[in-house]
Amino acid sequence: MSNVIIKVEKDSIAEEMGIEPGDILVDIDNQPVRDVFDYRYLIQSEYIEVGIQKPDGDEWLLEIDKEEYEDLGIVFETGLMDRAKSCSNKCIFCFIDQLPKGMRETLYFKDDDSRLSFLQGNYVTLTNMKQDDIDRVIFYHLSPINISVHTTDKELRRFMLKNPNSDKLMDYITQLYENHIEMNFQIVLCRDINDGEYLDKSIEDLARFIPMARSMSIVPFGMTKYREGLCDIKLFDKEGCIRVIEQVERWQKKLYEKFGTRFCFLSDEFYIMAERQLPDEECYEGYPQLENGVGMIALTKSEFYNKLNTLKADNVKRNITLATGKIAFDFIYSLSCDIMKKYINTKINTIAIENDFFGNTITVSGLITGRDIISQLKGKELGSVLFIPENCLRAEETVLLDDVDIKDIERELNVKVIPMSCDGGKMLEQILSTEDN
Repeated sequence: MSNVIIKVEKDSIAEEMGIEPGDILVDIDNQPVRDVFDYRYLIQSEYIEVGIQKPDGDEWLLEIDKEEYEDLGIVFETGLMDRAKSCSNKCIFCFIDQLPKGMRETLYFKDDDSRLSFLQGNYVTLTNMKQDDIDRVIFYHLSPINISVHTTDKELRRFMLKNPNSDKLMDYITQLYENHIEMNFQIVLCRDINDGEYLDKSIEDLARFIPMARSMSIVPFGMTKYREGLCDIKLFDKEGCIRVIEQVERWQKKLYEKFGTRFCFLSDEFYIMAERQLPDEECYEGYPQLENGVGMIALTKSEFYNKLNTLKADNVKRNITLATGKIAFDFIYSLSCDIMKKYINTKINTIAIENDFFGNTITVSGLITGRDIISQLKGKELGSVLFIPENCLRAEETVLLDDVDIKDIERELNVKVIPMSCDGGKMLEQILSTEDN
């Protein structure tokens, strides 16, 4: 348990009561605080008694009158107020098992913590959860929970996750459903393993929990070049992607007629690899699975053209470069062309970065590394600004996956580097805000 307070918000209740960084939260209303969920639940009342231990061991009991649900204004050593639970699975498709050696230590930590599902939107397999954990979710009515399913077939799930606790999946989902906990599901689809009839079974089994089951994303297995000694899994080819699209579209039609929702959604990669047109924006039903790359292109396109159509052309001279992943290149290039048609003095060079770091089978922009950007753009005419995808950076930082900083790229390529927003409208604004020196 990590209830050490590292910060007290200015003008907060905690500051008024004399709570300081370094203090430890002992209990609330004589109830122990195991983690952030206990804390949030116990501070809801208008009157609470808070036990605090000072660094010198002195213990305070604070009687606090406040507004209902009002926070105390304290920040803890960890967001969970506890250590994150590491994953006990050995999934055959695990991306972390495919990382090269020598990267920063935090990248090798596999979390499978249900609390991060509610706090950060992480997906969890439920194999780390015991009945007491499910009871807490129900008691606190924590919703929605994001669940990595992969398959509802018990035997196949045991094989894919390499964990005997994977058998409890449907029992836990049933309990959550009966107690009105909303759920989102995820399936990492592996060719010739959990696709075909197994995918049919998974969709059919989970659709029974609509409307508490809000959505399901289906994403293709991603393979790096570091799979020595791991399970042999084939990548989807064009024909395989077409079969998956047609299979899911049949289910979407059936479920929409019965429940008024398509429920299951494919990530953009399937359509791009199949060379099929992506669904219209309304087909994504508000983008419930955007974090899994489901509808990202449709949303960005909508945001981009909504903004472009409101702006007047100008004669400002611009010369910039957009770096992106191979999978999104055609889309980003098409946006660039439409900008240049309207802004005739704007020159945009769009470049797809080959993923030499992880292997050329990895084509998404979020896994582009600084080393690949530098090595592939060195010596090229990049204009006044180089835009790189913001999703290849660590959250709220300027460092890429391989610990290369934006400043390193700027130094090596002698160009200003700007993280390019995933929001289409903001992306356009960023481009138009540049000007040649």
